[in-house]
Amino acid sequence: MLQTIFWSAGASRLGLSDRLGYSKSKTNSLVASLLDVGWLEEVGLAHSSGGRRPETVQLSASLGVLIGADLGATSLDVAVLRPDLTVLAQRSEPADVRAGPGVVMARVRVLMRELLSQCGATPAQVIAIGMGVPGPVDFDNGQPVNPPLMPHWDSFSIRDYLAEEYSAPVFVDNDVNLMALGEMWRLQRSLQNFLVIKVGTGIGCGIVCHGEVYRGANGSAGDVGHICVDTAGPRCHCGNLGCVEAMAAGPAIARLATEAAASGESALLANCLASKGAISPEDVGQASRHGDAAANRIIQDTGALIGQMLASVVNFFNPSHVFIGGGITRVGPLFLASVRQSIYQRSLALSTRHLEIQYTPLAEQAGLVGAGVLAMQETLKRASK
Repeated sequence: MLQTIFWSAGASRLGLSDRLGYSKSKTNSLVASLLDVGWLEEVGLAHSSGGRRPETVQLSASLGVLIGADLGATSLDVAVLRPDLTVLAQRSEPADVRAGPGVVMARVRVLMRELLSQCGATPAQVIAIGMGVPGPVDFDNGQPVNPPLMPHWDSFSIRDYLAEEYSAPVFVDNDVNLMALGEMWRLQRSLQNFLVIKVGTGIGCGIVCHGEVYRGANGSAGDVGHICVDTAGPRCHCGNLGCVEAMAAGPAIARLATEAAASGESALLANCLASKGAISPEDVGQASRHGDAAANRIIQDTGALIGQMLASVVNFFNPSHVFIGGGITRVGPLFLASVRQSIYQRSLALSTRHLEIQYTPLAEQAGLVGAGVLAMQETLKRASK
């Protein structure tokens, strides 16, 4: 009952009865009991389907608060949320995951403390903490496992570190899995089989299979950034040649743009390099929107390489949707068009007959929403055992 209410983002008694297959009397009795013990609260009237407007119930704010943290290779987002995932306070700032767990996690704890204080909440009121990191994670013990973008993080216990300050359970997952959870929550689990691709400093994939995030045998499912797209390509930080991450992620786009600026191929990119000292993928997108030929070529080429990689994944998994997120969304529509064209060109007709490919509607909030989903979902699972 609680999980159904959570994933429904609130529901009427009649809606719960239909979803769970319970009788109206059983549903009313369960809801009344959960209201009495403070797990649920009534939050107003739902839209009418013809008769009297039904009362909606959701997880009670009196349960406490959730903390979500989404750590990327170059960014950190932390938020305090209600059990229904309403954001109460949020902070976003640059971060360098290569600085190591000591520096980064100390900052995470400071932000958590400050945001709780901002909400007037205490550590004792925290129900659960969800956190995402940009690398493979052993989900059972909450530890990163040989993460290529995270030197010095291997086997570091994020759970134990946060447990020094919080008695609440801590759940840690790959950042792209959190994005997938965020999309599942937005869609209220209406899609059963889809992919979420994050393109930023690295490239990863969250896999939703039969309505659940699929993590694989050891937590490394979806590490698509190290699929080879050119055996003669540049060496990746993982040690192999031609990984799509080395050729088409954010740093690769910046490198190609810098080369175009230095060679005189693009006056627009050269001016950007001279004025800012560096070129970002977002700068390349801006140059593309101004008609710069070199920027257009870079975006089309990198999009095509990611589409080439995804075509193999689409043929293998046959998802209904592919959502693309991460910093790459700031590049603009040309990148998405290039990815689409490459996937449709290289995939089997049956795999793409009803396939939808789009930027994630949650944009850069997907990981943070997913962190809250992870915290609440796993807490409810524990409560039901």
